[in-house]
Amino acid sequence: MSTAMPAWSLTENASLKALNTFHVDAVAEQLLELHDAALLPDVLALPQVAGHPLLVLGSGSNVLIADDVPGTVLVFANRSIEVLEHRADHTVVRAGAGVNWHGLVMWSLQNGLSGLENLALIPGTAGAAPIQNIGAYGVQVDEFIQAVEAWDRQNNEWVRLDADACAFSYRDSVFKHDADRYLISAIELRLPLLHDLRLGYAGIAEEMQAMGVELPVAADVANAVIAIRRRKLPDPDVLGNAGSFFKNPVLPLEQVEVLLQHFPGLPVYPADQDDRRKLSAAWMIEACGWKGFRESDAGVAPQHALVLVNHGDATGAELLALARRISASVLEKFGVPIEPEPRLIGAQW
Repeated sequence: MSTAMPAWSLTENASLKALNTFHVDAVAEQLLELHDAALLPDVLALPQVAGHPLLVLGSGSNVLIADDVPGTVLVFANRSIEVLEHRADHTVVRAGAGVNWHGLVMWSLQNGLSGLENLALIPGTAGAAPIQNIGAYGVQVDEFIQAVEAWDRQNNEWVRLDADACAFSYRDSVFKHDADRYLISAIELRLPLLHDLRLGYAGIAEEMQAMGVELPVAADVANAVIAIRRRKLPDPDVLGNAGSFFKNPVLPLEQVEVLLQHFPGLPVYPADQDDRRKLSAAWMIEACGWKGFRESDAGVAPQHALVLVNHGDATGAELLALARRISASVLEKFGVPIEPEPRLIGAQW
């Protein structure tokens, strides 16, 4: 008797509580788990899938589900990592969309590759990483993406988009703006064998010193980042959350200079353009008194004002309502709009 895993499975009225890190208890009309991405065009053509709403979920680490989901929720379960080519100074790696992101980072380090160490312990999957161009501690994933493989639903064809075609920017990409067009099946990463370590972001050098590391290598940076993240951010397996809920706003330098006259302690960081600066949304939210706030089971993490949390049975609608109140208070106090980083499902911002 064969025990081979089926290439795909379809489940009706499926709970999504285990498929989103907020642990919001929502229901999908049907859940499609796809282990062989090559069969994507075939499953999309199934009568019960074709012509109905379709939502792709990775590990649900960057979404807030505010309502039950009609149609089909698609989960890529292709979790293979393969080396496409070795060169003298870099290696090209292909990861299936279903690969755990932190697992991929650790795999790269174990195989002598560098570049991803600052992105350790970010929850989610490889397929979700390009969508919002994940970043942390001075590094963004677009620096290492060579190409993204996807099914183009508009033209009904497989495409391989290079980094330029992905239109990456801060927490943004073509996949975020055209969310229903591209279904990402795999990513290709160009990872260097030797890489200038990024140690300048606040906390990393101090963590390295506390670890007693004098001549750090990429794995040391990853260990420092992991220690910082575990200390600053709640574990979603213990306390439901989607990491940083709000994006750090990027404003013109003139506006930032005016803000600093009124709020001299406001942290300011470089942005992609010389005439713009990035502000700390966490600092502004904390200044408005939200850090550690709780109302019923919806709240803000006591460790970090940027993190919304589900203490147990908060609904997506309750978490969204809290996020809107926080945003409104920041706008009132600072005149600065802040926007959610996670994708909102079943609601508009």
